Amino acid sequence: MAEHYEVDGQARPDTTPGERISYHAGPGTIYDPVDPGYWDGGLLKTEVERAFEICHGCRMCFKYCDSFPTLFGLVDDRHRGDVRALTSEERDQVMDDCFQCKLCEVQCPYTPREGHAFALDFPRLVHRYQAVRAKREGFSLRDRVLGNPDFAGTMARASFGLANTMNRVALHRWFMDKVLGIHPEAHLPDFASATFEAWAKKSGHLAQDTGHEAVLFQTCYVQHNEPQIGKDTLEVLEKNGCQAKCVGGLVCCGMPAWEHGDLETLRKQARQNLDVLMPQVEAGAKVLVINPTCAMMLRREYPELLEGEDRERARRLAAAVRDTGEFLWGLRNEPRANWNFESTPGPIAYHSPCHLRAQAIGFKGRDLLRKIPGVAITTVMECCGHDGTYAMKTESFEASARLGAKAFQGMQAQEAAQVWATECPLAGLQFEQHAGRKALHPMTILARAYRRDGFPTPVPPKQEEA
Repeated sequence: MAEHYEVDGQARPDTTPGERISYHAGPGTIYDPVDPGYWDGGLLKTEVERAFEICHGCRMCFKYCDSFPTLFGLVDDRHRGDVRALTSEERDQVMDDCFQCKLCEVQCPYTPREGHAFALDFPRLVHRYQAVRAKREGFSLRDRVLGNPDFAGTMARASFGLANTMNRVALHRWFMDKVLGIHPEAHLPDFASATFEAWAKKSGHLAQDTGHEAVLFQTCYVQHNEPQIGKDTLEVLEKNGCQAKCVGGLVCCGMPAWEHGDLETLRKQARQNLDVLMPQVEAGAKVLVINPTCAMMLRREYPELLEGEDRERARRLAAAVRDTGEFLWGLRNEPRANWNFESTPGPIAYHSPCHLRAQAIGFKGRDLLRKIPGVAITTVMECCGHDGTYAMKTESFEASARLGAKAFQGMQAQEAAQVWATECPLAGLQFEQHAGRKALHPMTILARAYRRDGFPTPVPPKQEEA
């Protein structure tokens, strides 16, 4: 007699331990939200079970986020190896433990990128799951606040610095914890008094026309929180003969909204960015992106998540997108390349951002740093655990610190390195909170090295050849 298992509260007499789930891609293997099947709950459930079965059998990704240990524990300890027996709440738990670092997709041998018949893309499946659930259940207040960094930045500037002060007041942080679910100990970035775009306009860096070699996608973090990274990037580009310009009207890339399945907001933000950037791209400009997450969104996600004419525009934009280090590395053998540095940071501990790895373009920012005299670099490949808003949330703050511990220890182990580097500004904040030192963007380090007083150690003058 067949055993009975409960799924979503319903007894299923047809489910037995011996039933086989095909690993091969099937009717539910859909990653395109334009396809009506993407939103079909039955097809989604079938695809989730297929993915869980593959991961349960493989277990290569045990060491990344908590999604996989959670899944393996549930399947082994509660459901005798049957992934179809997980309840809807248990499936939610597995999916909510994913923070979209993308490292499982980077390492997985079964992905569409590898051309494998299984066509498994776990992070995209999680996005689909969250989008379907959001369509059914709606969004929380926290989802809407964290999903709109531009609005948060605007409101913070309207407070004339009060927002930064209040973010350090215990009572206010208690209130944010109880009302929004933002952990009271999470290190929140300060807001700048003026946006990067306002500085660019005032300083003459804002494009008034097209025809430029490159334009900057500064990202919402640089726009609202740390404009100096954008200023440093422009300085380095100018030192290397590239008169890059900024463009007005850019908004968040959409990843904070897409983290919790808000496809409508992502598409709205993407459309505005396309409207601003495409005239520059059509005139031949490259789009240089400071933050790896935003570069990944523009390069990989826009062409697959947008629809109609926007999707076609997104494909043309993606072909023009470059990471700032990637672009500068491409100039290294040109006569305009400038390696005349005046000060040196010495040894550097470099952290490789997960979303840079997801783009498979190498670590060109790190390689550029090696051009500075006296620099030796140790690379740390572990995820820092910040991952967008994951480190800020009450329920995941401690998990974020635990998952980032190997990265913290790896950076701290480089005792000779007084300077830490990473392209991800949020990783920089994560290191500052949990490892005791903020990691700087490679463009900031390069900009300082061009200055005589950028670092305490000067670069010795070159000896004239006899």
